[in-house]
Amino acid sequence: MFVRTYGTLYMQNSEVFQDLFTELKRYYTGGNVNLEEMLNDFWARLLERMFQLINPQYHFTEDYLECVSKYTDQLKPFGDVPRKLKVQVTRAFIAARTFVQGLTVGREVANRVSKVSPTPGCIRALMKMLYCPYCRGLPTVKPCNNYCLNVMKGCLANQADLDTEWNLFIDAMLLVAERLEGPFNIESVMDPIDVKISEAIMNMQENSMQVSAKVFQGCGQPKPAPALRSSRSVPENFNTRFRPYNPEERPTTAAGTSLDRLVTDIKEKLKLSKKFWSTFPYTICKDERVTAGPLNEEDCWNGHTKARYLPEIMNDGLTNQINNPEVDVDITRPDTFIRQQIMALRVMTNKLKNAYNGNDVNFQDTSDETSGSGSGSGCTDDICPTEFDFITTEAPPVDSDRREVEASATQPGRSLQMLLIVFISLVLQRQWR
Repeated sequence: MFVRTYGTLYMQNSEVFQDLFTELKRYYTGGNVNLEEMLNDFWARLLERMFQLINPQYHFTEDYLECVSKYTDQLKPFGDVPRKLKVQVTRAFIAARTFVQGLTVGREVANRVSKVSPTPGCIRALMKMLYCPYCRGLPTVKPCNNYCLNVMKGCLANQADLDTEWNLFIDAMLLVAERLEGPFNIESVMDPIDVKISEAIMNMQENSMQVSAKVFQGCGQPKPAPALRSSRSVPENFNTRFRPYNPEERPTTAAGTSLDRLVTDIKEKLKLSKKFWSTFPYTICKDERVTAGPLNEEDCWNGHTKARYLPEIMNDGLTNQINNPEVDVDITRPDTFIRQQIMALRVMTNKLKNAYNGNDVNFQDTSDETSGSGSGSGCTDDICPTEFDFITTEAPPVDSDRREVEASATQPGRSLQMLLIVFISLVLQRQWR
């Protein structure tokens, strides 16, 4: 568009615009870019270039142009476009980048939790539930549904503790998704940005005499340029007026933009993933390949024989497993890796809330080895470490006493461990896809 409208003038100054879009892309992909400073720098550089074009009869030194750029806020040579564009661009990019980072954190947390190894107590309970019917001559009898629930609630006790923070994380993601659908939709902000910049240039052209007079008053009278340059006139530099922007010329579809469809689809998947960890045992135990189902409570394996399972179903979470009749759970030793994932979700939730309010957030710069704060950050590195501090750590090694128990486990125990991991992985993939 700029080439068609301004021709050679744009080509000679294209790096100013290219740098703007390069920095916007770097910010979106996780770079350490201060959006407000970057946009201010763009308008200051554009003012310097424009000022030279509208005053070709003068020669300007670097120091003089630096003085000119200081008048950007005072003179408002581009009208109200810079202020409005700053609000739209910062809000849109903050929301979009944080939302994408939130999706990454959610996926990584789910993937890493799916790889947490079951405890020896869980392995014994799974063996009793899935293999003991064969020893009793009941190979076709499946475990009772409630029996399975107690086993899985014991096996997934630590995972269930993710639920509270996970639900808060999902709520925050849905809030930011609203920003992507509203006036700060990054697609609707970026689509006409070339038109808005051109409107700003037109404002500068129309007010060129007033702007030049005030700059000359503040920065001093510049030296005349050589005769060759002074022969050029302003109309030769700006001989094309930019035609008004017509929104109807932009391609649209009945379902809206592609981003609209993506956000709608993602929101539906996010809503389905709420309470995911607390309902995890129910998701596994309702599978007809695993249990006899809730309708066959009399003809199922209850851990001892073919009969109804009588113990009550445990509540969710680690502390509620103290009296679990099927799985020996040490409620005094929470899984440290699961706790790391809870913290990762908590940090990301705080960043999403900041992004919803239009405040930039800290992200580690993925473009180099340095890290830093974005503009208007809602928290410091000490209080709010980046999510990468958590999601890039591997699961901690098992301690010595657990290693001794697992070393003595039988081959069926190892098969059960793999079976549980496969169960978890399949459900996670289906839910988070």
